[in-house]
Amino acid sequence: MIDSWIFIICAIVAVVCGFNLVLQKHPIASALSLIGVMGSLAVLYLLLGAEFLAMAQMIVYGGAVMVLFVFVIMLLNAGTEKASTKSWFAQILGLPLLLCFVGLLAYLVWGVLPPLRDVDFGSWVGGTAQHIGELLFTTYLLPFEVISVLILIAILGAVVLARREIE
Repeated sequence: MIDSWIFIICAIVAVVCGFNLVLQKHPIASALSLIGVMGSLAVLYLLLGAEFLAMAQMIVYGGAVMVLFVFVIMLLNAGTEKASTKSWFAQILGLPLLLCFVGLLAYLVWGVLPPLRDVDFGSWVGGTAQHIGELLFTTYLLPFEVISVLILIAILGAVVLARREIE
């Protein structure tokens, strides 16, 4: 019973922080809202029994990626977003199109998808570090290595671009 309440509270926090992320005018406030989303997602992972994924979520995304975002925002000296005039299309058709989209999603979720079984919080045992490590280095070894090579290429590209600006 308490798991359901924690889930509802964290889901509400994630949705509110997500809306706040998009609606904020200042980039630092948006980054803080993103940290709120990441924290509530980590709690949801904990509820599902995926302790390793929850900690990886907080360390990698809530920590390292957000520090990078805040560093880039400070480096660019990004100020408050300036208000722009909305197009007539967005003013007239924005809300009705949004409601149609939400209605279509609700129809697809409740009408087309098969019924799902109830969630038993904490029953999943696949989120341990051992299980993820075994999958990462057996089943998903090739995609893991391809991504590591792509990240290495991106780092080298950033070094080359930064070096050109210095010279």
